Amino acid sequence: MLIARLGLIVLLLLSLLGCGSNMDNSHVKLSAPEETTSLGPGDVFQMQIVGEKDLPEEYQVASDGTVDLPYIQTVKVSGLEPQEVSRLIREKLVAQKILTDPSVVVSVKEYSSKRITVLGQVQKPGSFPLTPGMTLIQAVSQAGGLTSIANKDRVNLTRRSKSGSKTVVLSVDAITEGRSRDIPLQAGDQIYIHERVF
Repeated sequence: MLIARLGLIVLLLLSLLGCGSNMDNSHVKLSAPEETTSLGPGDVFQMQIVGEKDLPEEYQVASDGTVDLPYIQTVKVSGLEPQEVSRLIREKLVAQKILTDPSVVVSVKEYSSKRITVLGQVQKPGSFPLTPGMTLIQAVSQAGGLTSIANKDRVNLTRRSKSGSKTVVLSVDAITEGRSRDIPLQAGDQIYIHERVF
């Protein structure tokens, strides 16, 4: 009799797990993403010098932190913010008497030096470049989306901050169904999607 009751309880629990979840992410306490916009090796940025239409617009930072630019050759940009790169290029153009009062605009296209990791039940697990404004859903999409056995209510997000490392459990369904906001990511975030229990 006791075994029959335990069996009934287990079946009831399993059927409840199979039902849709009303879980949202409001209980999650996660530090805000730290914005680190400085350039590093592998990063791709766009540069425009107003009035200079024939110059290439895309540049990639080399492994030694430098970039080769028209007119001024090799410039060290690793560790600099986009506006600092813009100022440095402008100063070099003026100092070398190439342009008198250039307007230089620099914007980052892709942070290859800043990456996030997506593992577990996704189609293409791995490490991906962090793009400006990237969110949890965008990262899962970059990894090819969830597998058919992914547990959409059990997604671990591990974030490092100055105070240490913290892991929270999130629901992807809550985001895609509009019950919770998407989670903005920062460089170094690790996402792990668990497998459903059948």
